[in-house]
Amino acid sequence: MNQHENYTLIGPFTQILTMANLPEAGPITDDELEVLEDGGVVVSDGKIKLIGKYNVLLKVAQEEHYRLEKISEPMVLIPGLIDSHTHICFAGSRANDYAMRVAGKSYLEIARSGGGILDSVRKTREATVVELVDLLKKRCDRHLNEGVTTCEVKSGYGLTVEEELKMLEAIKLVNKHHELDLVPTCLAAHMRPPEHTDSKVYLQHILDELLPQVKEQGLADRVDIFIEDTAFTELESLEYLTAAKELGFDITVHADQFSTDGSRVAAEVGAVSADHLEASGDEEIVLLKEAGVVATVLPGASLGLGMHYAPARKMLDGGLCVAIATDWNPGSAPMGDLIMQAALIGAAEKLTIAETLAAITTRAAKALNLTDRGCLTKGTQADMIAFESSNYKEILYFQGKLKPTIVWKQGRRV
Repeated sequence: MNQHENYTLIGPFTQILTMANLPEAGPITDDELEVLEDGGVVVSDGKIKLIGKYNVLLKVAQEEHYRLEKISEPMVLIPGLIDSHTHICFAGSRANDYAMRVAGKSYLEIARSGGGILDSVRKTREATVVELVDLLKKRCDRHLNEGVTTCEVKSGYGLTVEEELKMLEAIKLVNKHHELDLVPTCLAAHMRPPEHTDSKVYLQHILDELLPQVKEQGLADRVDIFIEDTAFTELESLEYLTAAKELGFDITVHADQFSTDGSRVAAEVGAVSADHLEASGDEEIVLLKEAGVVATVLPGASLGLGMHYAPARKMLDGGLCVAIATDWNPGSAPMGDLIMQAALIGAAEKLTIAETLAAITTRAAKALNLTDRGCLTKGTQADMIAFESSNYKEILYFQGKLKPTIVWKQGRRV
Protein backbone atom coordinates (compact mmCIF):
# COMPACT_ATOMS: atom_id res chain seq x y z
CA MET A 1 0.00 0.00 0.00
CA ASN A 2 1.30 3.43 -0.97
CA GLN A 3 1.69 5.50 2.20
CA HIS A 4 0.00 8.44 0.46
CA GLU A 5 -2.91 6.71 -1.26
CA ASN A 6 -5.39 8.25 1.19
CA TYR A 7 -4.09 11.74 0.38
CA THR A 8 -6.36 13.92 -1.77
CA LEU A 9 -5.37 17.03 -3.70
CA ILE A 10 -8.27 19.49 -3.97
CA GLY A 11 -8.10 22.36 -6.46
CA PRO A 12 -7.25 24.46 -8.31
CA PHE A 13 -8.78 27.47 -6.54
CA THR A 14 -8.60 30.94 -8.04
CA GLN A 15 -7.77 32.22 -4.55
CA ILE A 16 -7.14 30.55 -1.20
CA LEU A 17 -7.55 32.85 1.79
CA THR A 18 -5.62 31.02 4.51
CA MET A 19 -6.38 33.43 7.43
CA ALA A 20 -2.95 32.42 8.76
CA ASN A 21 -0.28 34.58 10.43
CA LEU A 22 -2.69 37.35 11.40
CA PRO A 23 -2.45 39.33 14.67
CA GLU A 24 -4.50 37.67 17.43
CA ALA A 25 -6.01 40.99 18.51
CA GLY A 26 -6.42 44.57 17.36
CA PRO A 27 -6.87 45.96 13.85
CA ILE A 28 -6.09 44.01 10.66
CA THR A 29 -5.54 45.59 7.27
CA ASP A 30 -6.55 43.75 4.12
CA ASP A 31 -2.95 43.65 2.87
CA GLU A 32 -2.09 41.47 5.88
CA LEU A 33 -4.23 38.67 4.42
CA GLU A 34 -2.34 35.73 2.91
CA VAL A 35 -3.95 35.12 -0.51
CA LEU A 36 -2.69 32.17 -2.56
CA GLU A 37 -3.48 32.51 -6.27
CA ASP A 38 -4.17 29.30 -8.24
CA GLY A 39 -3.76 27.25 -5.08
CA GLY A 40 -4.49 23.73 -3.94
CA VAL A 41 -4.87 21.82 -0.69
CA VAL A 42 -3.76 18.28 0.12
CA VAL A 43 -5.87 16.60 2.83
CA SER A 44 -5.66 13.28 4.66
CA ASP A 45 -7.19 11.90 7.87
CA GLY A 46 -9.27 15.04 8.27
CA LYS A 47 -6.29 17.40 8.30
CA ILE A 48 -4.43 19.64 5.88
CA LYS A 49 -1.12 18.04 4.87
CA LEU A 50 0.06 20.53 2.24
CA ILE A 51 -1.12 23.88 0.88
CA GLY A 52 0.38 25.91 -1.93
CA LYS A 53 0.49 26.46 -5.69
CA TYR A 54 -1.71 23.91 -7.45
CA ASN A 55 0.72 23.10 -10.27
CA VAL A 56 3.50 22.35 -7.78
CA LEU A 57 1.22 20.16 -5.67
CA LEU A 58 -0.13 18.39 -8.79
CA LYS A 59 3.38 17.16 -9.68
CA VAL A 60 3.79 15.77 -6.17
CA ALA A 61 0.31 14.23 -6.33
CA GLN A 62 1.04 12.46 -9.62
CA GLU A 63 4.37 11.11 -8.34
CA GLU A 64 2.88 9.93 -5.03
CA HIS A 65 -0.46 8.76 -6.49
CA TYR A 66 -2.72 11.07 -4.51
CA ARG A 67 -6.42 11.11 -5.30
CA LEU A 68 -7.53 14.22 -7.18
CA GLU A 69 -10.67 16.29 -6.47
CA LYS A 70 -10.85 18.68 -9.39
CA ILE A 71 -12.41 22.14 -9.05
CA SER A 72 -13.51 23.22 -12.53
CA GLU A 73 -15.12 26.63 -11.78
CA PRO A 74 -13.40 29.80 -10.53
CA MET A 75 -13.66 29.53 -6.74
CA VAL A 76 -12.39 31.19 -3.59
CA LEU A 77 -11.51 28.89 -0.67
CA ILE A 78 -11.56 30.03 2.98
CA PRO A 79 -11.67 28.21 6.33
CA GLY A 80 -15.02 26.86 7.51
CA LEU A 81 -16.93 29.45 9.50
CA ILE A 82 -17.15 29.28 13.30
CA ASP A 83 -20.28 30.53 15.08
CA SER A 84 -19.08 30.99 18.66
CA HIS A 85 -22.38 31.95 20.37
CA THR A 86 -25.78 30.35 19.68
CA HIS A 87 -28.88 29.07 21.47
CA ILE A 88 -30.08 26.72 18.69
CA CYS A 89 -31.29 23.93 21.00
CA PHE A 90 -34.86 25.04 21.71
CA ALA A 91 -38.49 24.30 20.95
CA GLY A 92 -41.23 26.68 19.84
CA SER A 93 -41.28 30.12 18.25
CA ARG A 94 -41.39 33.64 19.65
CA ALA A 95 -42.96 35.28 16.60
CA ASN A 96 -45.64 36.76 18.87
CA ASP A 97 -42.89 38.46 20.92
CA TYR A 98 -41.41 39.90 17.73
CA ALA A 99 -44.77 41.31 16.64
CA MET A 100 -45.24 42.96 20.04
CA ARG A 101 -41.67 44.32 20.05
CA VAL A 102 -41.92 45.98 16.62
CA ALA A 103 -45.31 47.37 17.67
CA GLY A 104 -43.55 49.20 20.51
CA LYS A 105 -43.94 46.91 23.54
CA SER A 106 -41.04 46.83 25.99
CA TYR A 107 -39.13 43.71 27.07
CA LEU A 108 -40.89 43.85 30.46
CA GLU A 109 -44.35 44.22 28.90
CA ILE A 110 -43.70 41.22 26.65
CA ALA A 111 -42.51 39.13 29.60
CA ARG A 112 -45.57 40.09 31.67
CA SER A 113 -47.85 38.98 28.84
CA GLY A 114 -46.33 35.49 28.93
CA GLY A 115 -43.54 36.00 26.39
CA GLY A 116 -39.77 36.34 26.77
CA ILE A 117 -37.21 33.70 27.73
CA LEU A 118 -39.67 31.91 30.02
CA ASP A 119 -41.93 31.25 27.03
CA SER A 120 -39.06 29.35 25.37
CA VAL A 121 -38.42 27.60 28.69
CA ARG A 122 -42.02 26.34 28.82
CA LYS A 123 -41.91 25.05 25.24
CA THR A 124 -38.47 23.45 25.61
CA ARG A 125 -39.49 21.72 28.83
CA GLU A 126 -42.52 20.27 27.01
CA ALA A 127 -40.33 18.84 24.23
CA THR A 128 -38.80 15.36 24.44
CA VAL A 129 -35.11 14.66 23.85
CA VAL A 130 -36.06 13.16 20.47
CA GLU A 131 -37.94 16.32 19.49
CA LEU A 132 -35.06 18.57 20.57
CA VAL A 133 -32.60 16.39 18.62
CA ASP A 134 -34.73 16.69 15.48
CA LEU A 135 -35.07 20.47 15.79
CA LEU A 136 -31.36 20.95 16.52
CA LYS A 137 -30.35 18.69 13.63
CA LYS A 138 -32.39 20.77 11.17
CA ARG A 139 -30.73 23.99 12.36
CA CYS A 140 -27.31 22.34 12.09
CA ASP A 141 -28.14 21.23 8.53
CA ARG A 142 -28.88 24.84 7.57
CA HIS A 143 -25.79 26.21 9.28
CA LEU A 144 -23.55 23.62 7.57
CA ASN A 145 -25.05 24.41 4.17
CA GLU A 146 -24.25 28.09 4.80
CA GLY A 147 -20.61 27.34 5.60
CA VAL A 148 -20.58 27.01 9.40
CA THR A 149 -18.44 23.98 10.29
CA THR A 150 -18.10 24.59 14.06
CA CYS A 151 -20.89 25.94 16.25
CA GLU A 152 -21.21 26.66 19.96
CA VAL A 153 -24.61 25.69 21.45
CA LYS A 154 -25.93 26.72 24.86
CA SER A 155 -28.44 25.11 27.16
CA GLY A 156 -30.49 27.56 29.23
CA TYR A 157 -34.10 26.89 28.29
CA GLY A 158 -34.49 24.13 30.89
CA LEU A 159 -33.56 25.89 34.16
CA THR A 160 -33.92 22.75 36.27
CA VAL A 161 -31.30 20.04 36.76
CA GLU A 162 -33.35 17.49 34.81
CA GLU A 163 -34.27 19.83 31.95
CA GLU A 164 -30.77 21.27 31.54
CA LEU A 165 -29.36 17.74 31.38
CA LYS A 166 -32.01 16.93 28.76
CA MET A 167 -30.88 19.84 26.59
CA LEU A 168 -27.19 18.99 26.95
CA GLU A 169 -27.92 15.34 26.15
CA ALA A 170 -29.74 16.41 22.96
CA ILE A 171 -26.72 18.52 21.97
CA LYS A 172 -24.38 15.58 22.65
CA LEU A 173 -26.51 13.21 20.54
CA VAL A 174 -26.56 15.57 17.56
CA ASN A 175 -22.84 16.24 17.92
CA LYS A 176 -22.15 12.51 17.78
CA HIS A 177 -23.86 12.02 14.42
CA HIS A 178 -23.77 15.36 12.60
CA GLU A 179 -20.91 16.60 10.39
CA LEU A 180 -21.07 20.01 12.10
CA ASP A 181 -18.92 20.16 15.25
CA LEU A 182 -20.91 21.39 18.24
CA VAL A 183 -19.29 23.01 21.29
CA PRO A 184 -21.74 22.71 24.22
CA THR A 185 -22.03 25.37 26.94
CA CYS A 186 -24.06 25.08 30.14
CA LEU A 187 -26.19 28.23 30.51
CA ALA A 188 -28.35 27.06 33.40
CA ALA A 189 -27.80 30.61 34.72
CA HIS A 190 -29.76 32.15 31.84
CA MET A 191 -32.24 33.60 34.32
CA ARG A 192 -33.86 32.64 37.60
CA PRO A 193 -36.64 30.12 36.94
CA PRO A 194 -40.15 30.76 38.30
CA GLU A 195 -39.80 27.86 40.77
CA HIS A 196 -37.07 29.76 42.65
CA THR A 197 -37.59 33.03 44.51
CA ASP A 198 -33.92 33.53 45.47
CA SER A 199 -31.29 33.85 42.72
CA LYS A 200 -28.39 33.04 45.03
CA VAL A 201 -30.07 29.83 46.22
CA TYR A 202 -30.76 28.84 42.60
CA LEU A 203 -27.13 29.39 41.54
CA GLN A 204 -25.89 27.34 44.48
CA HIS A 205 -28.34 24.60 43.47
CA ILE A 206 -26.77 24.55 39.98
CA LEU A 207 -23.27 24.38 41.47
CA ASP A 208 -24.18 21.56 43.85
CA GLU A 209 -26.56 19.46 41.76
CA LEU A 210 -26.07 20.18 38.05
CA LEU A 211 -22.48 21.10 37.22
CA PRO A 212 -20.90 18.00 38.84
CA GLN A 213 -23.17 15.82 36.65
CA VAL A 214 -22.35 17.90 33.56
CA LYS A 215 -18.65 17.39 34.22
CA GLU A 216 -18.97 13.70 35.10
CA GLN A 217 -21.03 12.90 31.98
CA GLY A 218 -18.83 14.98 29.68
CA LEU A 219 -21.77 17.12 28.57
CA ALA A 220 -19.96 20.49 28.52
CA ASP A 221 -16.63 22.08 29.41
CA ARG A 222 -17.97 25.64 29.39
CA VAL A 223 -20.24 27.63 31.70
CA ASP A 224 -22.07 30.87 30.90
CA ILE A 225 -24.24 33.33 32.84
CA PHE A 226 -26.45 36.28 31.85
CA ILE A 227 -25.46 39.36 33.86
CA GLU A 228 -28.24 41.93 33.64
CA ASP A 229 -31.00 43.55 35.69
CA THR A 230 -33.48 40.96 34.41
CA ALA A 231 -31.14 38.03 35.20
CA PHE A 232 -28.21 37.91 37.67
CA THR A 233 -26.25 40.61 39.49
CA GLU A 234 -22.53 41.30 39.27
CA LEU A 235 -21.81 39.86 42.73
CA GLU A 236 -23.97 36.75 42.26
CA SER A 237 -22.32 36.11 38.90
CA LEU A 238 -18.78 36.57 40.17
CA GLU A 239 -19.29 34.09 43.01
CA TYR A 240 -20.98 31.58 40.69
CA LEU A 241 -18.38 31.77 37.93
CA THR A 242 -15.48 31.59 40.38
CA ALA A 243 -16.94 28.37 41.78
CA ALA A 244 -17.61 26.99 38.28
CA LYS A 245 -14.01 27.72 37.29
CA GLU A 246 -12.80 25.84 40.37
CA LEU A 247 -14.85 22.86 39.11
CA GLY A 248 -12.77 22.94 35.92
CA PHE A 249 -15.04 24.79 33.49
CA ASP A 250 -14.00 27.42 30.96
CA ILE A 251 -15.98 30.62 31.46
CA THR A 252 -17.90 32.79 29.02
CA VAL A 253 -20.28 35.61 29.93
CA HIS A 254 -23.38 37.32 28.53
CA ALA A 255 -22.06 40.79 29.26
CA ASP A 256 -22.93 44.47 28.75
CA GLN A 257 -26.04 43.99 26.64
CA PHE A 258 -27.93 46.80 28.37
CA SER A 259 -25.65 47.73 31.30
CA THR A 260 -21.92 47.38 31.95
CA ASP A 261 -21.58 45.07 34.96
CA GLY A 262 -20.78 41.97 32.90
CA SER A 263 -17.44 42.97 31.44
CA ARG A 264 -16.04 43.64 34.92
CA VAL A 265 -17.00 40.12 35.97
CA ALA A 266 -15.57 38.61 32.77
CA ALA A 267 -12.27 40.40 33.32
CA GLU A 268 -12.04 39.53 37.02
CA VAL A 269 -12.85 35.83 36.57
CA GLY A 270 -10.61 35.45 33.50
CA ALA A 271 -13.35 34.49 31.06
CA VAL A 272 -12.40 33.20 27.63
CA SER A 273 -14.94 35.55 26.07
CA ALA A 274 -17.46 38.24 26.93
CA ASP A 275 -20.40 38.27 24.54
CA HIS A 276 -22.89 41.00 23.46
CA LEU A 277 -21.11 44.19 24.67
CA GLU A 278 -23.56 46.63 23.05
CA ALA A 279 -23.31 48.87 26.14
CA SER A 280 -19.51 48.68 26.49
CA GLY A 281 -17.48 51.87 26.61
CA ASP A 282 -13.83 52.86 26.89
CA GLU A 283 -13.47 51.61 30.48
CA GLU A 284 -14.90 48.18 29.66
CA ILE A 285 -12.69 47.84 26.58
CA VAL A 286 -9.58 48.50 28.69
CA LEU A 287 -10.70 45.94 31.32
CA LEU A 288 -11.29 43.23 28.70
CA LYS A 289 -8.02 44.01 26.92
CA GLU A 290 -5.94 43.82 30.12
CA ALA A 291 -7.56 40.50 31.05
CA GLY A 292 -7.10 39.01 27.55
CA VAL A 293 -10.84 38.36 27.12
CA VAL A 294 -12.15 37.85 23.57
CA ALA A 295 -14.93 40.33 22.72
CA THR A 296 -17.73 38.51 20.89
CA VAL A 297 -20.22 40.84 19.23
CA LEU A 298 -23.71 39.64 18.27
CA PRO A 299 -25.22 41.66 15.40
CA GLY A 300 -28.21 39.31 15.20
CA ALA A 301 -29.43 40.52 18.60
CA SER A 302 -29.03 44.16 17.53
CA LEU A 303 -31.03 43.48 14.37
CA GLY A 304 -33.71 41.51 16.22
CA LEU A 305 -34.12 44.08 19.00
CA GLY A 306 -33.78 47.13 16.76
CA MET A 307 -30.85 48.50 18.76
CA HIS A 308 -27.32 49.72 18.01
CA TYR A 309 -24.43 47.35 17.34
CA ALA A 310 -21.62 46.69 19.80
CA PRO A 311 -18.76 49.19 19.19
CA ALA A 312 -16.61 46.72 17.24
CA ARG A 313 -14.45 49.38 15.56
CA LYS A 314 -13.61 50.99 18.90
CA MET A 315 -12.87 47.54 20.38
CA LEU A 316 -10.42 46.65 17.61
CA ASP A 317 -8.71 50.03 17.85
CA GLY A 318 -8.50 49.44 21.61
CA GLY A 319 -6.54 46.24 21.01
CA LEU A 320 -9.25 43.63 21.58
CA CYS A 321 -9.65 40.33 19.79
CA VAL A 322 -13.14 40.66 18.26
CA ALA A 323 -15.24 37.68 17.18
CA ILE A 324 -18.64 37.89 15.48
CA ALA A 325 -21.37 35.32 16.24
CA THR A 326 -25.08 35.02 15.41
CA ASP A 327 -26.65 34.60 18.88
CA TRP A 328 -29.20 32.46 16.94
CA ASN A 329 -32.08 32.07 19.39
CA PRO A 330 -35.90 32.03 19.30
CA GLY A 331 -36.32 35.49 20.85
CA SER A 332 -33.94 38.34 20.07
CA ALA A 333 -31.93 36.79 17.20
CA PRO A 334 -33.99 34.35 15.11
CA MET A 335 -32.14 34.95 11.79
CA GLY A 336 -29.01 32.87 12.39
CA ASP A 337 -27.18 33.87 9.18
CA LEU A 338 -23.52 34.37 10.08
CA ILE A 339 -22.20 35.74 6.77
CA MET A 340 -25.06 38.21 6.43
CA GLN A 341 -24.74 39.46 10.00
CA ALA A 342 -20.95 39.78 9.72
CA ALA A 343 -21.31 41.78 6.50
CA LEU A 344 -23.89 44.11 8.05
CA ILE A 345 -21.95 44.91 11.22
CA GLY A 346 -18.79 45.22 9.11
CA ALA A 347 -20.43 47.90 6.96
CA ALA A 348 -21.94 49.72 9.94
CA GLU A 349 -18.80 49.65 12.11
CA LYS A 350 -16.30 50.18 9.26
CA LEU A 351 -14.45 46.90 9.72
CA THR A 352 -11.98 45.83 7.06
CA ILE A 353 -12.70 42.67 5.06
CA ALA A 354 -9.80 41.08 6.94
CA GLU A 355 -11.19 42.01 10.37
CA THR A 356 -14.66 40.72 9.51
CA LEU A 357 -13.52 37.41 8.05
CA ALA A 358 -11.07 36.88 10.94
CA ALA A 359 -13.97 37.46 13.36
CA ILE A 360 -15.87 34.47 11.95
CA THR A 361 -12.87 32.18 11.48
CA THR A 362 -9.56 32.43 13.34
CA ARG A 363 -10.68 34.86 16.06
CA ALA A 364 -13.94 32.97 16.57
CA ALA A 365 -11.83 29.86 17.15
CA LYS A 366 -9.99 31.75 19.87
CA ALA A 367 -13.33 32.61 21.50
CA LEU A 368 -13.93 28.87 21.86
CA ASN A 369 -10.35 27.99 22.91
CA LEU A 370 -9.89 25.97 19.70
CA THR A 371 -6.39 25.91 18.22
CA ASP A 372 -6.90 23.35 15.43
CA ARG A 373 -9.18 25.34 13.10
CA GLY A 374 -10.09 28.79 11.83
CA CYS A 375 -7.18 28.95 9.38
CA LEU A 376 -5.86 26.81 6.53
CA THR A 377 -2.32 25.71 7.35
CA LYS A 378 -0.48 22.40 7.57
CA GLY A 379 -1.85 20.36 10.49
CA THR A 380 -5.14 22.20 10.99
CA GLN A 381 -8.51 20.53 10.60
CA ALA A 382 -9.53 20.46 6.92
CA ASP A 383 -12.74 22.44 7.44
CA MET A 384 -13.07 24.49 4.25
CA ILE A 385 -15.70 26.31 2.20
CA ALA A 386 -15.57 27.43 -1.43
CA PHE A 387 -17.50 30.27 -3.07
CA GLU A 388 -18.16 30.66 -6.80
CA SER A 389 -16.11 33.81 -7.21
CA SER A 390 -12.66 34.91 -8.28
CA ASN A 391 -12.41 37.68 -5.65
CA TYR A 392 -12.62 36.95 -1.92
CA LYS A 393 -13.97 40.46 -1.27
CA GLU A 394 -17.26 39.44 -2.92
CA ILE A 395 -18.10 37.16 0.03
CA LEU A 396 -18.96 40.20 2.16
CA TYR A 397 -19.73 42.55 -0.75
CA PHE A 398 -22.91 40.57 -1.49
CA GLN A 399 -23.90 40.89 2.20
CA GLY A 400 -24.94 37.30 2.77
CA LYS A 401 -26.43 36.50 -0.64
CA LEU A 402 -23.28 34.71 -1.84
CA LYS A 403 -23.31 31.34 -0.09
CA PRO A 404 -20.66 28.62 -0.30
CA THR A 405 -21.04 26.18 -3.19
CA ILE A 406 -18.96 23.43 -1.56
CA VAL A 407 -18.35 22.63 2.12
CA TRP A 408 -15.68 20.21 3.34
CA LYS A 409 -15.69 18.93 6.92
CA GLN A 410 -12.42 17.30 7.98
CA GLY A 411 -11.49 17.01 4.32
CA ARG A 412 -14.71 15.27 3.30
CA ARG A 413 -17.09 17.02 0.94
CA VAL A 414 -20.49 17.38 2.66
